[in-house]
Amino acid sequence: MSEQQAWSGTLSETGAAEPSAAATNEPEAATPDAPPAPEQPEQAAPQEQPAAQQEQGQQRPPRPAPPKPRPKRHVVPAPATAPEAIATLPPCTVPTASEDPHRWGRVDADGNIFLFTPDGERRVGSWQAGSPEEGLAHFARRFDDILTEVELLFARLVAGGDPRSTMSSARSIKEGLHGASVIGDMDGLAARIDELIAYADKAAGAARSARDAQRAEATARKEALVAEAEALAAESTQWKQAGDRFKAILEEWRTIRGVDRKTDEVLWRRFSKAREAFNRRRGSHFAELDRQRAAAKARKEELAAEAEALADSEDWSGTAARFRELMTEWKAAGRAHKEADDALWQRFRTAQDTFFQRRAAVFAERDAEYRANAEKKRALLDEAEKIDLSDPDAARAALRSIQERWEEIGKVPREDIRPLDARLRAVEEKVREAVERQWRRTDPEAEARVAQFRDRVAQFEAQAAKAEAAGDKRRAEQARAQAEQWREWLRTAEAAIQER
Repeated sequence: MSEQQAWSGTLSETGAAEPSAAATNEPEAATPDAPPAPEQPEQAAPQEQPAAQQEQGQQRPPRPAPPKPRPKRHVVPAPATAPEAIATLPPCTVPTASEDPHRWGRVDADGNIFLFTPDGERRVGSWQAGSPEEGLAHFARRFDDILTEVELLFARLVAGGDPRSTMSSARSIKEGLHGASVIGDMDGLAARIDELIAYADKAAGAARSARDAQRAEATARKEALVAEAEALAAESTQWKQAGDRFKAILEEWRTIRGVDRKTDEVLWRRFSKAREAFNRRRGSHFAELDRQRAAAKARKEELAAEAEALADSEDWSGTAARFRELMTEWKAAGRAHKEADDALWQRFRTAQDTFFQRRAAVFAERDAEYRANAEKKRALLDEAEKIDLSDPDAARAALRSIQERWEEIGKVPREDIRPLDARLRAVEEKVREAVERQWRRTDPEAEARVAQFRDRVAQFEAQAAKAEAAGDKRRAEQARAQAEQWREWLRTAEAAIQER
């Protein structure tokens, strides 16, 4: 593992913003220069620089002209879940200084460390604890440490770190570059820091947009909840469901974050007002319901008492009709509180059942009697249907005896009344017809009536002959017409006698 990778791991674990000197395992003899002060001899450096450069040319091997192979780029891989604002983070192109310290600076015989810049050399510190090469490598590693810190800031930003904190740290690092005791690609590092700042600013903008969108969404959710609450408060009569929904709205409300305080207070006041309005409506409803239930209880107590008074009645028809009326009145009375309503219904139902069970027992006994009566009447009918009609007087006497016994038997089941009565009427009709036939055969007035009709026919025929002889045709025709009328009546009377 390279020293830079070791540094990267240490910083990742500790979260340190800047590596310490001890963490580099370098001797403490290195004394990086502080920013230039007026009393330091660095003020004369520009005049002494040519001599130093000449001495450098005499005391150290000349710097090789051809550049060494380009160092590997210092790349910190971005997490797979980078924020959208920096999802296309460009790779780092700043080379590490520790792989070729001589490319970026030099050390003189006195241990002074110089940084190569486009404007020339700049002394950045001194080294007294070891060889010049070790000193130069030490200052190169310091550069790599700063680069590592910048790339770690990039990595944290990509991983979703706070853009504002990243921007602040990057600016702090950049401000310290001018006086940093390091050697390396300072311009590339400064450009990389600027790139980091730009991307952090972009990420901050994206974060602001995300917060704004989240705030808008949260506000919209709360506005929707408020609108629903207001609708429930104004219209709903499903008291339990609406009450449960208000509780659910409140629980959901508590989970919504990100609404600005002023808007949140306005929405909360609307929600509270809606909830209070609903509670008032619900309270009024149940107060009225309690009054209705009290009235229903009083009315049902009256109905239950009347039902209990009717339970022992033997007026089966009238009491049954009254129980039907009581049931209609019970339904119209409304509902009392459940416990009272159930108790009153039990009283009412018990009284009703008692009466109808008694009636059913009486009716069962009566029905058995009626069925027995029906069998007796069927036996009488069998007897009646066997009456001999050849003697009408005897038949009439037998029928009268049967009718008397019929009345003594009593009632039969309703479904048997019509069939039994129909059979009896048929027998009565046959007996009546037999009696009438006998009367017609033995009626003396019928013979006298026939003789009378004959006399009248003869009388009018004589009148017709006399009038015709006298030449009075009109009177003759009238007499013949009257004679014909009486002759028709005569034929009818004779036919009646013949049918006897």
